[in-house]
Amino acid sequence: MSHAVTRTRVGRRGAPPFLPTSRPSLTWVVEGADAGWLQAGAALELRRADGTRERVDHTGRDSANVAWPFAPLAAYDTVEVRVSALSEAGERAAFSEWTPVATGPLGADEWTAPFIASRDDHSEACAPDVTVARGATAADVRADLAADDADRGVTRLRRIVDIDRPVTRALLSYTGHGIVELTIDGREVSDDLLAPGWTAYADRLLFRTVDVTAELAEGTRILGARVAPGWYAEHFGFDGDFRRTWHGQRALSAQLRVEFADGTTETIVTDETWEASVAGAVRFSSIYQGERYDARREDNALATAGPFPGAAPAVRVAADPARLRPAELPPVRVTETRDVVARLADADGGVILDFGQNLVGRLRIRLTAEAGTVVTLRHAEVLEQGELGTRPLRFAAASDTYVAAGAPAEWAPRFTFHGFRYAQVDGVSADQIEVVAEVLHTDLVRTGTLRTGVADLDRLHENVIWGTRGNFVTLPTDCPQRDERLGWTGDIQVFAPTASFLFDVDGFLSSWLEDFAADQARLGGVGPLYSPLIDQDLFAPTPMAAWSDAATVVPTVLYERFGDRDVLERQFASMSAWVDRVAQEAPDGHWHTGMQLADWLDPSAPADRPFEAQTDPYLVATAYYARSAALTARAARILDRAEDAARFEALADSARQAFQREYVFADGRLASDSQTAYALAIVFELLPDELYAPAGQRLATIVAEGGHRIGTGFVGTPIVSDALTVTGHREAAQGMLRTAELPSWLYPVSRGATTVWERWDSMLPDGTINPGEMTSFNHYALGAVADWMHRDVGGIAPLEPGYRRVLVRPRAGLTAAAEASYSSVYGEIRVAWSALEPERGELSPLAVTVTLPANTTAVIDLPGREALEVGSGTHTF
Repeated sequence: MSHAVTRTRVGRRGAPPFLPTSRPSLTWVVEGADAGWLQAGAALELRRADGTRERVDHTGRDSANVAWPFAPLAAYDTVEVRVSALSEAGERAAFSEWTPVATGPLGADEWTAPFIASRDDHSEACAPDVTVARGATAADVRADLAADDADRGVTRLRRIVDIDRPVTRALLSYTGHGIVELTIDGREVSDDLLAPGWTAYADRLLFRTVDVTAELAEGTRILGARVAPGWYAEHFGFDGDFRRTWHGQRALSAQLRVEFADGTTETIVTDETWEASVAGAVRFSSIYQGERYDARREDNALATAGPFPGAAPAVRVAADPARLRPAELPPVRVTETRDVVARLADADGGVILDFGQNLVGRLRIRLTAEAGTVVTLRHAEVLEQGELGTRPLRFAAASDTYVAAGAPAEWAPRFTFHGFRYAQVDGVSADQIEVVAEVLHTDLVRTGTLRTGVADLDRLHENVIWGTRGNFVTLPTDCPQRDERLGWTGDIQVFAPTASFLFDVDGFLSSWLEDFAADQARLGGVGPLYSPLIDQDLFAPTPMAAWSDAATVVPTVLYERFGDRDVLERQFASMSAWVDRVAQEAPDGHWHTGMQLADWLDPSAPADRPFEAQTDPYLVATAYYARSAALTARAARILDRAEDAARFEALADSARQAFQREYVFADGRLASDSQTAYALAIVFELLPDELYAPAGQRLATIVAEGGHRIGTGFVGTPIVSDALTVTGHREAAQGMLRTAELPSWLYPVSRGATTVWERWDSMLPDGTINPGEMTSFNHYALGAVADWMHRDVGGIAPLEPGYRRVLVRPRAGLTAAAEASYSSVYGEIRVAWSALEPERGELSPLAVTVTLPANTTAVIDLPGREALEVGSGTHTF
């Protein structure tokens, strides 16, 4: 059969077009190969712009994330690569097409542009924040957060340039203190939104590069920019105590490298030759509060060389260029538009728009209204008693305002986003305005699918997908709507396996892990509760089990799911520092000190005290210590660090013995007789061999006695199904996913949820919102059960990094048929099955079709037959 390398990828999937490194990895996929095709080697070729070529022969099966074998790339480099693979049978696959490879600046060494600001931006001298910590009322705080002070404005900048000869290539690289939008002749140069994104700004500031060759025709060109406050100047906090973390003026740094047809090169940078002003149509901009726009103040200053109201020469701003890094994560984009599905009347006769889906994004309006007409857009995730349910937003106004200029207009806010299903538009009648919702998030490559044919289960799975999309906006947040939206580490620690099946999150989470490590270093090895860190006093930096353990868990997941050894190398110091820090807390292996969030939001916890779970917090802490030490030891083995591996294995064993000593009884019962306690002990492998069966039986009994309702919080939820399954109680795990009684995974579905909720009962049965102050309707953590669904229902689980070896072990019972697919780094894996005797549940024989990509194998484990291993191709059982 004719076969070829059809896809050669340089760098991570979905990454920006200009690579962030001089030594990117290589990945290739072989298609059209014979069944059982395995790679013996490959030929890797590079072609430079001058026609010279390099060839390297690669030996072995590795075809994903292969280290760059050529000379390092230079900044502003352009090359092409292609691959031909050789099978173990000696057959040579045809070369792939040439894949273009390009770089822009690769770091601070290639960055020459100063940071500039408007001289009339006085945001560095704002008055101290109004806060309850200094005696203010909640109303005072809300008024201060909504005030038109200097650090809520938007700066505009421009430079007029003359392009006097033909351009062959032009790259524009940009970053800033705030959210940056670049234009040429008034047109945006990219569909990237909210750039450069949110990072630990004191340590890492990303920049992006875009090809603007087509925009630089000969003549007078207007380089323009808007810089909004964004995350850089947001007033973060909790419970009425809000403050800025990063200070100073909104600033732009950009450099335009122009290559001309005559062979010359010129670089235009931000400096005092640029004009700047804070005057403009955007009067107020805030991530939490929203945006205010006055169309009467619009002008053409960024589109033409005409008047620029309030403009003066820009001023330089002190900024450390050593922080600069090229972005490696995909950009934020509008990925979907949704129409109104229903118009609902509120109690006052107003109209509430229902978009049918809880989403993250913004409204786009088209309207005709008299000059001065004020249009207010308010957002909410749910309705309560026929009104927008805004109480869960806490101190976030989540409202946008548009003042009409009198002519037909179209507008959407540029520098904020909201979490909502419902919106209320005030100030105009329905016949004056058209409204659509634009969905925005980091534009990740979708990789995994699951269809069960059971409507509620498929809706639950779809809710998990929407929760991922809505909370992956430059970094993984807890929720996208209220006055928080932080990169909570406990949430992504439990959810990373699910996310990594649904989307290629390798570059996305790798980037966030660098911020995590930077914050962790500042805290002396303590893993932060959220990253980037903000200035606040509610949660003092302290070792926190399950949250700080993101240091070890997330890199491990990326290695397992994407075969990314580099992330282990980059994060090993962070992994080690965290485990060593816990070792100080638990010298004998038993971690029983400090505050612990533990099994956060256990359904039995009081609404106002979500940390009061059934499970002993120090049982949770000791279990996670054992796990993190074991994961770090495993990483050390992979990285050929034998001494480190032995040391961390000893720590893991010490913690395991302490767990058994302190929390395990001789009959297999645990000191905390809870679902989460048994799940941790079983899945983290903390028990003596002879006690797994009785522990599993006790867990199944607890579940049955509870009517198969869930009894876990953030810690237990991702693993309770696995704990039941591996101890022979799959039917109990399936029963937990069948019930819609509160608390359960299907209760929110029965209430019409279209995303995963923060609490099992965020909406109470009577239709009122949970009275607790911490209630979100888009919070992905409890959706981590989808990882079990992908593996046990869909039948696709990794046995070797990157899914090079796969376990196919689907079971009936929860559904009578299912289809799953996963686009691995080796290619597409597909499993489709149906039960031949569905009344027998998990014991039913199955009709199964499995498709595996070249260079992979799978262990097929089906009911009633011995497991067997197969190679690539399509197999029917």
